[in-house]
Amino acid sequence: MKPHWILVANATQARLLQQEEGEPLVVLQAFHHPAGRQHSAQLGDDKAGREVSGHGFGGSPYQPHVDAQTKEHLHFAHELADHLEKAAGQHQYAAVALYASSPFLGELKQALGEGTRKLLAGTHDVDLTSFGITEIEQRLQKDRSRAH
Repeated sequence: MKPHWILVANATQARLLQQEEGEPLVVLQAFHHPAGRQHSAQLGDDKAGREVSGHGFGGSPYQPHVDAQTKEHLHFAHELADHLEKAAGQHQYAAVALYASSPFLGELKQALGEGTRKLLAGTHDVDLTSFGITEIEQRLQKDRSRAH
């Protein structure tokens, strides 16, 4: 039987956990994205995302301004989503649950590929990245008992 995966993330760090039936949680991989902590000014916000495409009618609409910090968060969300998608394609897990803080959870959900979406067991708007494995396991146990 394939294991269940749990991704615990925020915009700067993540841990991919695995749980097999009757076994304790184990950390498969840790991800770090220190650039997500920096402010836009430190990242060199160049007002990217805005484009002048001509004058008059028929020009392309302006894209909303995305600051450099948000771009870094999106980059990290795509990195995590790509990792999950590759593993889904290789049938490495039966289901995955996401535990991430807002608005990063939304960015992560948007970045998920079709294979991962099919295996998505749930999303939870909570940041568990500062918790130890034992605390996360207890939290997951509480969530399961509330569901039954």
